[in-house]
Amino acid sequence: MADELPWYRDGLQFTCSQCGDCCTGAPGYVWVNNEEIVALAALVENGDAEAFEDKYVRRVGARKSLKEFSDGACVFFDTTARKCTVYSARPRQCRTWPFWDSNVKTEADWKYTCGVCPGSGKGQMHSLQQIEEQRQVMKV
Repeated sequence: MADELPWYRDGLQFTCSQCGDCCTGAPGYVWVNNEEIVALAALVENGDAEAFEDKYVRRVGARKSLKEFSDGACVFFDTTARKCTVYSARPRQCRTWPFWDSNVKTEADWKYTCGVCPGSGKGQMHSLQQIEEQRQVMKV
């Protein structure tokens, strides 16, 4: 039925544990759009979006992704301090974790996410409305 509420209608728990696991590991993509590039450049390259893009962004087909270190860690993840160096301007993909379609599609998907992310399934309760707002921002 089309108006049936999703399985997580009562909300889901998540509080970031600041582990950095989502910023490191296997190579992948952190998609960025032009607005995000401008915001990141304001922090990193004194507002020079072109210089920022040349240095920190790679093209993947028609899309753009932040570059990574050879070990798969995001270029803005400080591996010593275990934290994001551009947290205040982090891309929407990072801001909406773990409430992505791929993570909440089924209870099994959420259970898997809880197994790989120590903050998922614990801590602050997020309402159905909050989850849906996050899920709509980025389809991952």
